[in-house]
Amino acid sequence: MQKLAKFKLPAGFRGRSAFIVQLWWFTDFFFFKPSPQIMYGWRRFLLRLFGAKIGKSVIIRPSVTITYPWKISIGDYSWIGDNVELYSLGEIEIGKNVVISQKSYLCAASHNYTKEDFPIWSKKITIEDECWLATDVYVAPGVTIGNGTVVGARSSVFKNLPAERICFGNPATVIRKRSGQD
Repeated sequence: MQKLAKFKLPAGFRGRSAFIVQLWWFTDFFFFKPSPQIMYGWRRFLLRLFGAKIGKSVIIRPSVTITYPWKISIGDYSWIGDNVELYSLGEIEIGKNVVISQKSYLCAASHNYTKEDFPIWSKKITIEDECWLATDVYVAPGVTIGNGTVVGARSSVFKNLPAERICFGNPATVIRKRSGQD
């Protein structure tokens, strides 16, 4: 069982100083979240200011939660929907022309529950170009979703998914090719 008094955050785990982390949370609360829906450029600017790599014409809703923007990369023309959580304790790379629909949760870190000190770890999440994660999709640490794949609503993705597939379920499994041909 875990003994949380023994937990220690690894040195450099956040990727920036405690001051910068707090400054981001302040900026998020006072400038990012209350910004009007149509101010996509403003939110892109704020994220870039904190080290995020954001492509052109990316749409990010003001209700999106991003833990550490400096661990985020989003390609051109992608959409990040309402109430999406990018729990970027680890890197999250989102390709071009990707849609992450409302209430989806990309979780790039967890804890080792087999050790008493409950150590935290992170693994990069990669969502390749032209994917669509429908509403309320969960993506676990270390997962890659292949180019052009669609993940159905309320699915949970714990393992890599191949390119150009329709996937659904908990855990998400391949249903068919995206083109409709098997």
